[in-house]
Amino acid sequence: MRDEEESKGMESVQKYLAENASRNLDELKDLLRIPSISADSKYLSSMKEAAEFVSQKLIDAGCAAEIIETDGHPIVFGSWTKSPDAPTALVYGHYDVQPPDPLDEWTTPPFEPEVRDGDIYARGATDDKGQMYTHIKSVEAWLQTVGKLPVNVKFIIEGEEEVGSDNLDKFIEANKEKCACDVAVVSDTAQYGPGMPAITYGLRGIMCCEVTLHGPNQDLHSGVFGGSIANPVNGLASLIGKMIDENGTVQIPGFYDDVLPLTDEERAAFAALPFDESKYIGGLGVSATHGEQGFSTLERRWSRPTCDVNGIFGGYTGEGPKTIIPAKATAKISCRLVPNQEESKVVQSMEAFLEEHCPPGLRIEFKHYHGCPAVLCDLNSPYMQAAKVAIEKGFGTAPVMIREGGSIPVVGTFKDLLGVDTLLLGWGQNTDNLHSPNEKFSVDSFQRGTLSSAWLWQELGQ
Repeated sequence: MRDEEESKGMESVQKYLAENASRNLDELKDLLRIPSISADSKYLSSMKEAAEFVSQKLIDAGCAAEIIETDGHPIVFGSWTKSPDAPTALVYGHYDVQPPDPLDEWTTPPFEPEVRDGDIYARGATDDKGQMYTHIKSVEAWLQTVGKLPVNVKFIIEGEEEVGSDNLDKFIEANKEKCACDVAVVSDTAQYGPGMPAITYGLRGIMCCEVTLHGPNQDLHSGVFGGSIANPVNGLASLIGKMIDENGTVQIPGFYDDVLPLTDEERAAFAALPFDESKYIGGLGVSATHGEQGFSTLERRWSRPTCDVNGIFGGYTGEGPKTIIPAKATAKISCRLVPNQEESKVVQSMEAFLEEHCPPGLRIEFKHYHGCPAVLCDLNSPYMQAAKVAIEKGFGTAPVMIREGGSIPVVGTFKDLLGVDTLLLGWGQNTDNLHSPNEKFSVDSFQRGTLSSAWLWQELGQ
């Protein structure tokens, strides 16, 4: 009897979503029109407007909702928790967006959404307003047709993801019971490719630092002093050259000691994914791939640790020559970490390595900025199995299981503070121009993502 009731419930939900598809898209356009740029203080009123919009749409869907002020931008918290014997899912998303610059590279204005060739173009279309909004609309479909959800659902929609989420951890730490759940759901990743929905089950972590080599107390004439004192720029170039060998292997002692290797099954699954390496490098404007030997391109991108210099500067960089021995030189460095690596150990090893190899006559200054651990979710959990079924029913094809090379700190926060894994269900594409001009989101994926979300509540309720 219960299965029959749930089947009829999903029939009603699917009919509701089909009948309201145009309205849902119009509402998304309204949200995309709000220039909720968290990095720019000129848009404080727009940030408040976006938070109020999300809160009201949660209320319209049938949830309780509140706007919670922080030391920065507000957090929207919503909930529907009237199924005491069912699991609880916590949906995370963000309503803030990246600045749209450079404006002259947009075909249409970034906050005037337009649908072209099946895609909706606007800043935030896929990162993350469009993807986040699918979950609000799926909850609405259940509550406005069936009158209840098969699960309990909570929402945390923040306004600081694009500027570091400074207040999110504080909120969750202070409200653990309020945020308590069995599994988290985040749609801020991507499908593997067109027609290939995916579940991301692993993310790399990150460690960011900066190293500065100090030489003389001021820039000096290279003719008068050259050859008699150490040049910080030369020294920094030499130091950086020692960090990675010709085989792409990081030379920091102990860097690989705790790396959790891929299983044979994972390597086989990655190898089975369609991947055109020539198209990949062609789209990036390079002539070849490069990295740690012994691993495929996908393996290096998703599951191997890296060490990269993100910027280097020092001395004179203006037009024309200026013959000096610079006073200092700086490099910004980041490491992408993989499961089982500890950020603190990498920081200590990095600093010790740089100190040991600092050229004579120069003084080293090391700064550690921030980081987060890598994440690896259980592929065999019942929540993961429910997500696989839901996506197949929403998109009409089974999802592939992938990792991503980037970092999503909130996933680690949920693990550390709430003790739960996260379902990373991306509806967009990596080619949707995230953080770039002409950001877009497939209207079909928006609708299929909403349907998959509706199926997710059904499957999790099982």
